[in-house]
Amino acid sequence: MTTLNATQARALVAIVKAVTETVAESEPIGAPGGVLYAVLMVQGCSWNQYESLMGALVRTGKLRLEADCYHIA
Repeated sequence: MTTLNATQARALVAIVKAVTETVAESEPIGAPGGVLYAVLMVQGCSWNQYESLMGALVRTGKLRLEADCYHIA
């Protein structure tokens, strides 16, 4: 497991906040995973990073995934 420094931890918190706010605003339809990935990819996010982030948000109960659309859990 990689330990994050303070700057990386703040960046991760900001990313999680941005993703969850975006998903919340997309309700009741949900936020398409492909669109979320495209936006994060432009900012330098790799596919593996995206999968790790979204998987963690689903596993921790912040989001749920239905038919490739993310919803607030």
